[in-house]
Order: sequence, then C-alpha cells, then structure tokens
Amino acid sequence: MSFREQFEIPAKYKMWSLILMAVGLVSILVGYFIYGQGDEHAVARFWAVLLYNSVYFLLIVNAAMFFICATTLAMGGWQMSFRRVAEAISTAVIPIGIITGVILIALVVGHQHHIYHWITPDPNDHILMGKIGFLNPTFFIVWTSLTLLGWIFLGAKMRSVSREIDNGGPLSAEQGKKYIFKNTIWGSLYLVWFGLTVASTVPWLWFMSIDAHWYSTMYSWYTFASSFVAGMALITLFVIYLKNQGYLELVNQEHLHDLGKFMFAFSVFWTYLWFSQYMLIWYANIPEETVYFKHRVQGPYRGIFFLNLIINFIAPLLILMRRSSKRNYTLLVFMSVLIIFGHWIDFYQMVIASVSKEHVELGLFDFGVAAGFIGLIMWATGNALSKHSLINRNHPFLKESIIHHT
Repeated sequence: MSFREQFEIPAKYKMWSLILMAVGLVSILVGYFIYGQGDEHAVARFWAVLLYNSVYFLLIVNAAMFFICATTLAMGGWQMSFRRVAEAISTAVIPIGIITGVILIALVVGHQHHIYHWITPDPNDHILMGKIGFLNPTFFIVWTSLTLLGWIFLGAKMRSVSREIDNGGPLSAEQGKKYIFKNTIWGSLYLVWFGLTVASTVPWLWFMSIDAHWYSTMYSWYTFASSFVAGMALITLFVIYLKNQGYLELVNQEHLHDLGKFMFAFSVFWTYLWFSQYMLIWYANIPEETVYFKHRVQGPYRGIFFLNLIINFIAPLLILMRRSSKRNYTLLVFMSVLIIFGHWIDFYQMVIASVSKEHVELGLFDFGVAAGFIGLIMWATGNALSKHSLINRNHPFLKESIIHHT
C-alpha cells in the first residue's frame, strides 16, 4: 500500500495564509497610527495587544514541541502517525519567537512604563525595590533572549533528529535503541528548558509583572495549562485538515479520540488551576492579593472573566465527555476552534484587564493582529509540511502507532 507522504500546499491554503498575514500587518500599521501615537492610555493599548497576541500564539506553537518531547520521554508510540504535523507546527516558533522577542525588548528599551511599571521604579516603593534583582531591564532582556534561543535551538534539534532516519532503511535493534536514546536525551533537555521557562519564570516576567505588586505561585502553571490545551487543539485542526485532504492515512479514529481526550483532560486541568488560584485568593481576602481580581470579578471585565470559564470548561466538559464526540470530525473541529478562541480570550483578560482596568476594549484591532499570527502559523506549518515526509517511515515505534487502539 502506498501513502501520500509529501504534502502539496493547495492554492487556497496559501492564499488564505497570505491574506491573514496581510490583515495582521495592516492592522498593526493602522493600530499604530490610531493608538501608537496617542496619549499614554492609547499607547498602552497598542503595545498590550501586540504583547498578548504574540505571546499567546508563540506559546501554543511551542506546545507542539512540548507534546513531542513529553511523549518521547514517555516512550509513547501512538502519536508517530501524526508526529510530523506537530513538528511542522513547532517551526512557527522561529518567526513568531523573533517577533515576540522584538516586541518584548521594545517594551523595555522603549521605557513603556505604562505596561511594565517596574522599568522606572519609585525608590520609596518597597515592594518593587524588593523585586529589583528580578524585575530589571537587563535581566528581562537577557532571560527573554535566552528563553527564545533555547526554544528555537532545541526544537530545531528535535526536528533534525527526527529526520535523520528518513532516507535510510529499517533500523536494526541496536540502531533503534541508539536512536531512541538520542531522541530521549534531546527531548529531556528541551523539557528541562521548558520547565525553567514556561513552567516558571517566563509568565512571571512577561505577564505577571504587569501587575508588579501582585503575585501568584500558580500563575505559571495556569499559563502553561491554557497554552497547552490550545496547542493540542491546534494539532487536532491540522491533523483533521490533512486527513480531509487525503493525507495521514495511518491516522484513524483512535488517534483522534486520544487528541480529544487531551483537550478534555487539560481543559479540566486548566479549570482546576483557574479555580484554585481564584478560590484561595477569594477565601484569604487579603487586599494585596484581591486587587488582581477586583476589576475582573466585580468590575467591567466580569462578563469576559466568566465567559472564559464557560468556553474553556463548561463547553469542553459537556461536549467532549462523550466517546462519540471525540471521534466526530465536525465536533472536534468546532471544539478545537472554540478552545483556541477561548484561551485567546483568557490571555486577553490576563493582559488588557491589567493595563486598562476601567474599560473593556476588544475590537477589530485585536482580531486583526490575531488573524496575522494565524496566517503566519498556517504559512510556517504548511511550508514545513511540504518539505519533508509526513511519515516517520523508519521510526522504531511506527508500528505501535499503526496498531494503536484505545
């Protein structure tokens, strides 16, 4: 039996990716003239929209590489039939990482204190002065640069190792062991770096420091859960798209079922973190902690804050709980889009509600910038899929994926 191993980018796919990128570019240019040159509030809105969009889409494409490395260390084989899809998505870390790095460094170098108040701390502010060893421009720029370079380098190395055996024949038992060991070593290095960045410091620096007087020990895990479940939804969308185009013949309902289980499980995990962070702060009722939730729960962001819970928990719980739902292409596509949108809204309120506490500002500018990043993901992923085989033909665990049954 022959398989379609080489993806050919359809003309409509290429056209829509270019259109969306153009929409994003125009939105940024128009947004700069409308907001970027206005008063401090308008400038804050311009940079905040760029900040949450760039970081959100960077983290969800980076989640694809986290998925690869986590399943590699777990000695999983079920994902091998669509691993190249996750690898292709992870290539978008390079362009989006560069864009995000430019935005983050520009915020600090440009002294955008209306976003990051700690850039110009008041010497009499004992809280900020106590955090100055961590919240300072030099540390921010150096750690941000190292974070992005680590993600790009280690991700590229994992993709390179994956392609090493494409052009040879089947591996012997000894060669297979060495190859799996090499995968495991590089996967573990990536996961360590991921733990030091996404699971700890990066969300503190990039997002939590907007509210520099407030902190939450659960913030990084909350950010990770939000971006990972959206990343799994993104992988699901591309897998179903390729299946509908006649590719990925080895992917069946069992694999889609497991992707649906990932979305279901991590939607519940995100909710656990959402509730735990909110409940502990609500219960303690300490002014220094409740200040973060005051305008989100009782102020203008109340509707968005609880809509967030409905989209990201109630909908996945009710729809993805059933076995049949996780095997239905239409429902999986619907839930994938809903989850990606829902967590985009989550990142919106995480940033904008801290920058603009009195007014909810969600408009064409926000959606236009998001469209640009979506187009960039489509372009980068499609380009990567077209360059290499869609099947890890000689991987020792490929048979496990072929016979996978839940």
